[in-house]
Amino acid sequence: MSATTFEYHAPTTIQEALSLLTQYGGEAKILAGGHSLLPIMNLRLAQPKALIDIGKIAGLSGIREENGTIVIGAMTTHYLVESSSLLKQKVPILPETAAVIGDVQIRNRGTIGGSIAHADPAGDLPAAAVALDMQLKAVGPRGERTLKAREFFVDILTTALQPDEILTEIRVPTPPARSGGAYVKLERKVGDYATVAAAAQVTLDKSGVFDRVGLALARLDRCRSPPRRHPSQADGRAPYRRACGRTRCKR
Repeated sequence: MSATTFEYHAPTTIQEALSLLTQYGGEAKILAGGHSLLPIMNLRLAQPKALIDIGKIAGLSGIREENGTIVIGAMTTHYLVESSSLLKQKVPILPETAAVIGDVQIRNRGTIGGSIAHADPAGDLPAAAVALDMQLKAVGPRGERTLKAREFFVDILTTALQPDEILTEIRVPTPPARSGGAYVKLERKVGDYATVAAAAQVTLDKSGVFDRVGLALARLDRCRSPPRRHPSQADGRAPYRRACGRTRCKR
């Protein structure tokens, strides 16, 4: 199966990209790396009228420290995150997480902004984003706004981004002294989506007591009352993932 017919645009400015989003009225998709969007288009689970490739817009890629905050452009590839000396020194959980995404080809093409905006519960970066309390900058026709990662992820494959907004920047508060983090992932094979994963970022006070704890889990069903019935609960996969999640948290 292949994707349905669509129009392709490659704007060179944010304003041009926003104009295109407005023009298509919610029927267009932003193309960043494409490793998540294109497969679901080929399965026809998504059938946008147009793709807006933001890869030619200057200023959307790069990593820098600015006034006590790590600033990462949304089009920064997983490989650049994985290999960044600044991130390895200041926020090592991010390179650690990026290093287990897919394979080399995916990491050289896929982007941090695309992964976060896709909001796949089995993805790696959304969990790290929540644990690090990332600030996500969105730009739209009404101006700019900043969302906390905890507010950004609404549901499976659903975010707080409006149809006419673009995620342009990720901001991570530089962790203070006595901070550390880790990302632990259970996967069927190297480079696969997480069966379950845990991201943790902690800071200790001078006495060695936890001052801040950020913890997020990937690929776990949310608890509801009464519990919702679905196939994964019938064959034991959901309980298995919850048990694995507890183990990863302890590690």
